This record gives sequence, structure tokens and C-alpha cells, in this order.
Amino acid sequence: MPSGHVPPETAAPGTTTHAPATTPRRKAIPLPVVIETLIWIVVAVVAIGLYLSWTAGRLDRLHARIDAARAALDAQLLRRASVTQELASSGVLDPAASIVLYQAAHAARQAEEEQREVAESELSQALRAVFGEAAQVEAVQAAPGGEDAAGELAAAVRRVPMARRFHNDSVRAARALRRHRKVRWFRLAGHAPFPLAFEMDDEPPVALADRPA
Repeated sequence: MPSGHVPPETAAPGTTTHAPATTPRRKAIPLPVVIETLIWIVVAVVAIGLYLSWTAGRLDRLHARIDAARAALDAQLLRRASVTQELASSGVLDPAASIVLYQAAHAARQAEEEQREVAESELSQALRAVFGEAAQVEAVQAAPGGEDAAGELAAAVRRVPMARRFHNDSVRAARALRRHRKVRWFRLAGHAPFPLAFEMDDEPPVALADRPA
């Protein structure tokens, strides 16, 4: 064998040779696909954010409407109690009816929030007891200044149910929205208290409710 010549390695009989193992290369994701995916993710996040923002705004508007409706209801209840007290103090009613109405109206005006519904209901019951018959309303109208007093009281007792209905409708709408899972999960209501309806007996006396305005 000539010097300086390295013979090639030969495999032993009965053995096989293997090519060196190579790691398969992953196929790269095309850049346009990545960009498109990111764009859709951003669009979805923005859409969800806008929807949640719109829902939170709607909830805020409902809470504001509840506050306004409650203020209007309080004003109508105060007006009813004030007119009742004025009528009870005017001398156009018999002493027993005057005492019943004055005490019920005074209790409604002085009641704490926890007892407000009960006190206002008792005033409604007192008004129905005194003005349950048309003859009592006619007696008030026949007295000096009684026509105006009866008209003011009739308007007051009719406005209370309308104001309460508007308030409670607003409460129901807000409560229905706040029960949604997205509102609870994302705490869209913040720290606003759960709205409560105002439940009371607001049925007016028939003789006053049927009186022409």
C-alpha cells in the first residue's frame, strides 16, 4: 500500500451503515397569517371592550333614572301628605276624620326610610276610610275653599301611583340588567347599591280618583 494513503473504512460483513440523523425543520408560519391573526385578536378585544363600556354606560343611565324617579316619587308623597294635613287642619272635616288624616299624614312625613312604605300605606288607608263615600267629598266641596282643597287632594292621590309605577319600572329594568353574568363578572355596576322597588298601598279613594281634574 502506498505510503500516505489512508484506506477507506469498510463496514464489517453483515452490518449496515446509517446516514447521520438530522432534525426535521419546522415549517415556518407565513408572516401574513401571523399579522392577520393578531389583527383579528385586536378587533375582538376592542369589540368586547366597546360592548362592556356600552353596557356600563347603560347601567349608569338606569341608575340615574332611578334616582330621578325616586326624587319625583318622594315629591309626590310629600305633596300628598302636605295637602292632607292642610285639609285636616282647615276645619271642613268632622273632628274624628280630621284627627285620623292629620296623624296619618304627620306619620308619613316623619317616618324613617325603613318605615316609609308602611307609613305611606297607612295614609292611603286613612284617605280611603275618610273619603270612601262621595258624600264626604261633596261636603268638603261645599265648605268655603273646599273646592280647591278637594281638587288638590284628588290630584295628589292620583299622581302618587303614577310616580311609583315609573320608579318601579326603572328599578326592574336595572335589576334585570344587573343580573346578567357579564355585569357580575366584570363588576360593571361598581359600588352602586342594588336597586329596590318602593312597595306600598297607593290605591286612591274611589270618590277622589273619579273626580274630574
